[in-house]
Amino acid sequence: MSDAIVCFNAGSTSLKFSAYAADGPGDLSLITHGQIDGMQTDPRFVAQDASAKPLAGHAWGKGQQIDHSTAFQYVIDWLQQDIAGMKVIGAGHRVVLGGTRFESPVRIDARVLDYLESLVVMEPSHQAYEVRGARALAAVLPNLPQVAVFDSSFHRTMPEVAQRYALPKDVLDAGARHWGYHGISYDYISRQVPKYAPGARRVIAAHLGGGASMCAMLDGRSVETTMGFAGVSGLPMGTRSGDIPPDLLFYLLRTKCFTDESLEKMLYERSGLLGLSGISEDMRDLQASTDPRAGAAIAYFVYAMTKYVGAYTAVLGGLDALVFTAGIGERSASVRAGLCRALSWLGVSLDESRNAGNGPRISTDDSRVSVWVIPTNEELMIAQHTLALVRP
Repeated sequence: MSDAIVCFNAGSTSLKFSAYAADGPGDLSLITHGQIDGMQTDPRFVAQDASAKPLAGHAWGKGQQIDHSTAFQYVIDWLQQDIAGMKVIGAGHRVVLGGTRFESPVRIDARVLDYLESLVVMEPSHQAYEVRGARALAAVLPNLPQVAVFDSSFHRTMPEVAQRYALPKDVLDAGARHWGYHGISYDYISRQVPKYAPGARRVIAAHLGGGASMCAMLDGRSVETTMGFAGVSGLPMGTRSGDIPPDLLFYLLRTKCFTDESLEKMLYERSGLLGLSGISEDMRDLQASTDPRAGAAIAYFVYAMTKYVGAYTAVLGGLDALVFTAGIGERSASVRAGLCRALSWLGVSLDESRNAGNGPRISTDDSRVSVWVIPTNEELMIAQHTLALVRP
């Protein structure tokens, strides 16, 4: 019977999972991945094998509702009963924020969950559901070891000056801090860069998807990142605004255009590429559109990245490599080309044919800054951290 690690990403109405065979001390191979979505309206389960071949499906029926406990129990039962010879020995959860208490992955117990739940007020869009998911799994399988792997952990290597805001001590002590996110992805990328560009010490990685950010790394460690206190700052994203001036927010509240709640909803759900274009939050839709608003939204996205690359190159004292990853980063040749052309002053020389083929190297051989497309693998990173804690 093979031991297995299962990685979970719980949302408000969905549960994504990946299962890895733990064949050796650090040897993990993907067995299956899938999800349950529509949990409150039309619950559906789908699973695929490592090559994306469908393995299983199940529907509870329209109008039905299932909770997180039911969803976790279904996934675990399916893995252990329908995937022959599998024994789940640990579950790893993606958790956005670890706060000041947890700067690395941690075994989950009731006290850990209580602390992580106290952070929901800081990061309301993901944290609550991730904590709820871990509680639900603990309720149905209390003896299964669980591990929390944090998106914020990778950025705790940032120098103190990069983690602070210019605010009074009492406000800083209340939790106002530059946390940074997408750290699980950047952790993975930092381990891959030496395989592609062995001499690159000063690296900027761009995790570009529905959520988007950039990270400056020195010798594989985070020194700066675009996302700040929560998930709305930094680059414009699919539906999130990215950086906007705080005094604009005061103005919108003073003029009664928004309440606290509606302002937050607008910044998280109606802004970014969707707000700019009025068409879609999906980069694929915008690139296929002839509407000038779509082109303007893409141009704004590239412009925002250009500004950050300039700033981060100064922080790093130069730049050796630029890495694109995640959905847009891995698949959009035009977005990559737009940024690379804007960085020609820095010594970036794009190879058009390599870029059209999605890399891995998309810069010319003589480019002063090498440019790469490296697929991320957050689930594998979670599985590795989980295995290390459940099987020391």
